[in-house]
Amino acid sequence: MQYWLMKSEPDEWSWKQQVKAGARGVEWGGVRNFQAAKNLKKMKIGDKCFFYHTGKEKKIVGIIEIIKEHFLDKTDKTHKFVAVAVKALIPFKREVKLKEVKKNRDFADLALVKQSRLSVMKIDLKSWKKICKMGKIYPLG
Repeated sequence: MQYWLMKSEPDEWSWKQQVKAGARGVEWGGVRNFQAAKNLKKMKIGDKCFFYHTGKEKKIVGIIEIIKEHFLDKTDKTHKFVAVAVKALIPFKREVKLKEVKKNRDFADLALVKQSRLSVMKIDLKSWKKICKMGKIYPLG
């Protein structure tokens, strides 16, 4: 199993909307960065992802799961980019803000800190567990 972080502008797609989508989940598309798209292509069914509200909020709010591996993104007329399907698993009991992550030296090499504009990024297991603990949930996976 692999671990990821996926960013969404809450005005466009929020945690609340993700939860409302239920077990059928939704397509996660619209990614137009080649590095982020490459990460989408590496995702496997069952992989876990932090759901991150970007924009003004800048915080991790929950965990989603990959339920369908990459396929062509219907919104991409160039046919270069892909989407995955995800469903909500669990909300964080305590949201983890970006400024907390940046302050912690254990996360100095995390893409969230080093490549803050990247919308889909890999999370190592040690960081995954630590962030889950910060969010006051048991690390899934």
